[in-house]
Amino acid sequence: MELPFDHTTRRRIYLMRHAEAEYIRGDGSRAPDSRLVPLTPKGRAEATGMAELLREAPFDRAVCSGLLRTRETASIILNGRDLTLEVEGLLEEIRGGDPVARAKMSPVDYAYAMFRAAEPDACYAQGEKFSDFAKRVFFGFDKIMNSTGWINLLLVAHGGVNRAILTEVTGAGLSAFGAFEQDSGCLNIIDIDTCRDTGTVQRRILRGVNITVDDPSKLTRPLTYMEAFTKRAMSL
Repeated sequence: MELPFDHTTRRRIYLMRHAEAEYIRGDGSRAPDSRLVPLTPKGRAEATGMAELLREAPFDRAVCSGLLRTRETASIILNGRDLTLEVEGLLEEIRGGDPVARAKMSPVDYAYAMFRAAEPDACYAQGEKFSDFAKRVFFGFDKIMNSTGWINLLLVAHGGVNRAILTEVTGAGLSAFGAFEQDSGCLNIIDIDTCRDTGTVQRRILRGVNITVDDPSKLTRPLTYMEAFTKRAMSL
């Protein structure tokens, strides 16, 4: 969309978190490698519902992190559209530490790690520092945002990645990292205004956050995603 006021072009990013993934397998055991988990049947249903909601979205570019759960989600959303699904590996999810170190953590450490992201040297699950993670994500996101040749972009990433992007878009910083809840299969909508002459970004506008198809009013979600996941994982 060409804006009449200051020679800018408005572009839109449909930023999704991947749909529900099989971190805990059907037999009740924990998946040994979270990087390789597929979507659950519920996750495929979430993605199918979002595909219907976005049926008229005029995507002209599609990007995912490359991990299986984002590839599957994006493929369902695109639903046969003639678009190549690109990969930006810098947008992979924040990395936890080794299983031995993680086993010593308390449920509180897991459930509320996101709210400590701005603390000096804070890290996720004894792994990647939030500050290092945010820099990685910002670099990958800026590459996409500043590239040309697209107007409506589908970007499928992860809960932590999306939180980092949303803190950057709003200028809120890592102190707000925990405030941006990201349910499985959710949608965020970001408009980017770019100068037609120089290509520089003039404005970033947040149009929607954590939109879900199955429960848009969140009546069935009293717990955050990490609270619910921690509760389930600790019961194994």
